Amino acid sequence: MSDDVTPDTVAASPAEGPGPQRGGWRVWVSGDVQGGAILLVAALIGFVWANTPWREAYHSLLATTVGPESLHLHLTLAQWASDGLLAIFFFVVGLELKNEFVTGSLRSPKRAGVPIAAAVGGMVVPALIFAAVVSIGDPEALRGWATPTATDIAFALAVFAVLGRGLPVALRVFLMTLAVVDDLLGIVVIATVYTENIDFLMLALGLVCIVAFGFVIRLARIHWWVLLPLALAAWGFVHSSGVHATVSGVLLGFMVPAMAIRGERLPRTERMEAVMAPISAAVALPLFAFASAGVTVIGVGHIIQPVSIGVFLGLVVGKVIGVLTTTFLVTKLTPLQLAEGISLRSLLPVTLLTGIGFTVALLIAELSFDAGTGLPADHLPAAKIGILLGSLTAAILGGALLRWDARRIGHTTSVSVDLGE
Repeated sequence: MSDDVTPDTVAASPAEGPGPQRGGWRVWVSGDVQGGAILLVAALIGFVWANTPWREAYHSLLATTVGPESLHLHLTLAQWASDGLLAIFFFVVGLELKNEFVTGSLRSPKRAGVPIAAAVGGMVVPALIFAAVVSIGDPEALRGWATPTATDIAFALAVFAVLGRGLPVALRVFLMTLAVVDDLLGIVVIATVYTENIDFLMLALGLVCIVAFGFVIRLARIHWWVLLPLALAAWGFVHSSGVHATVSGVLLGFMVPAMAIRGERLPRTERMEAVMAPISAAVALPLFAFASAGVTVIGVGHIIQPVSIGVFLGLVVGKVIGVLTTTFLVTKLTPLQLAEGISLRSLLPVTLLTGIGFTVALLIAELSFDAGTGLPADHLPAAKIGILLGSLTAAILGGALLRWDARRIGHTTSVSVDLGE
């Protein structure tokens, strides 16, 4: 893209160019299946490397510090992955949230009411299960109660895209809406629960940069050479304030207009997403997965402990109970109803997919059990093992049930056609 974009150049936007001449690789890498596959491969590389004879090299690499110390940005590569690169992912999430609130499924409370309520239930029950497990065996680990509450949009939609073909589109919309709300609630938790000391001056400067970003993004011409420094400054100030820097990414995403303005044919959220989503899917998320999934289990004792069990049960059992129970109660006790063509039974595989809690869950685990908390060092790897095993189990069970339902529906349709003939 050029530095300045006018309405006349909108047609050249990647968002409008599905062909190979217009950023075909961007469209490909941003797909549900491809994005999930890249994320999985990166996580596997990190996990395998961390359990080979060369694991010390892996941990030394992530412990390498780079960045200007004068700006309090002399961070390890692992911190750059979670605080820096993940902000790109949350910026894309912010764009998606803005679209959903303005023009998408979250625009209508009646339409979005059930999945929104289900998202809340899908966070509360896993947290309660985790708290029940660790309060008995390891009460000091209660700090990590939010770890099993998050759903990974990329992985969940990737599994649905591969194994849910032939199922009602309303199921994907339900999963997408629930996952988006889940992410929003996860961001609120990160910004509040895991923020202890706030430098309000730095936070105010960050908010000023975010507001300035919102002003510039609404001008007739999109000045990338102004937007990028403003975004980096906002990230830096929010990071220095003590609030997790990824929150700045979401707020910046919310600043982008989700309705077409100044005679343009596409909303600027879509145009911005066309540029940033491939970077998030191909660079930011895979590098974060590589850095976070590298849990060394060889030679490490007590990796299966109340923390890992609580996270596992929260993701695999808590998500299903929370989403289904809340959906049942809401549809029975309020005027809100599920979309036509789906039922509680058809939601079962979707509820299992919400137990895939990879990206945000890993981030919350690191915030809950990092070295600065004073908790035992084995809590973090135990939490990550619970996340990895729980997410894998939820993906396998949910995927198998999706395939079963898709084949059953396909068989029923085939029989109906034969009878009609």
